[in-house]
Amino acid sequence: MRRILRGMSQTVSSSRALLRHLPLVLIAVGAVTGAVLLRDQISFDTLRTHRDGLLALRDANYPLVVAGFLAAYVLMVAFSLPGASVASVTGGFLFGLAAGTALNVTAATIGAVLIFVAARAGLGRALAARISASDGTLARLKARLAENEVSVLLLLRLLPVVPFFVANLLPALVGVRLRNFAWTTAVGIVPGALVFTSIGVGVGAVFDRGETPDLSILWSPAVLGPVLGLALLAALPMLIRMIRGRGQV
Repeated sequence: MRRILRGMSQTVSSSRALLRHLPLVLIAVGAVTGAVLLRDQISFDTLRTHRDGLLALRDANYPLVVAGFLAAYVLMVAFSLPGASVASVTGGFLFGLAAGTALNVTAATIGAVLIFVAARAGLGRALAARISASDGTLARLKARLAENEVSVLLLLRLLPVVPFFVANLLPALVGVRLRNFAWTTAVGIVPGALVFTSIGVGVGAVFDRGETPDLSILWSPAVLGPVLGLALLAALPMLIRMIRGRGQV
């Protein structure tokens, strides 16, 4: 009887573990499949080809297009599919600067939260607990991150050097709180969303000239300077703590 109960308990535990890992597995499979199938489908050439149809559909049924855009963008971020920059530009093209930015930020934040929750459920909690229980460099780094959680999360979003999907996964694996992850994502991606959306507002004229949108503007001093300034402000509390900590040694 005990063996039977033990076997049933192990089966239940295995099933729970499988269910915990299932969302992360689905995301990984979706990411690989999407990278293969959609690599050449989501592009500015595709937007150029279908822009008149998209505008006509928007004018005929605005709420439906908004819902479809949000759903597509959320799935794109949640499954780490290629083409997020094209989607952001499309948001500006279809909905203008204000509404386009709001929709881009909303969809990207929801998608980021979904992949964060999936990663935390599948690996994050167990990995964070193991790191905390250890007595080494990783445990010290995790403790330091917890002290400066908000600053680090904002820096991950503001500085255009960390891939978006990496900035979604890493916090989940080191025990970052969901609330802080969500609001810093929503706030931190606003500058980039404004730039991409503004490009989308004028993309029709770019297509009319037979050109392709120039995303190198992201690295221009006019854009990069203010972003770096915001990053410095985000890092300021962390820098103050570091200076105070050294002064107390």
